[in-house]
Amino acid sequence: MGLLAEFKEFAAKGNVVDLAVGVIIGAAFARIVDSAVKDLIMPVLGRLTGGLDFANYFIVLAPPPPGYSGPMTYQALTKAGVPLFAYGSFLTVSLNFVILAFIIFLMVKQINRLRRTTLPAPAAPPEDTMLLREIRDSLRR
Repeated sequence: MGLLAEFKEFAAKGNVVDLAVGVIIGAAFARIVDSAVKDLIMPVLGRLTGGLDFANYFIVLAPPPPGYSGPMTYQALTKAGVPLFAYGSFLTVSLNFVILAFIIFLMVKQINRLRRTTLPAPAAPPEDTMLLREIRDSLRR
């Protein structure tokens, strides 16, 4: 029973629960950023570069299987088992990472800004205290 109680204590600690919540939210947030890049940013970049689709930037490393008559797209060739050097897909994933890292940077920056609390300046001591300090200091000389 000691092991179970020890595990319960470990799992109930704030840091473990915070980490679990962070991982779950991070995974959901990564999906949002992935969709934003894939569905919003990459089509605009493709349009600006003349309608190019970055996902279809690849180099075929081996010929398609004999009798293959499908389209020469990334998805179709991957399904057919053709080895590809998919640098366009890598560019998309890299852009996802940069955007996600930038958004997390902004979030951490805001959280740090909110956490910073400036301590109020100490109130000036009352006048009688100041007079007593002056008297004390003059007696010490």
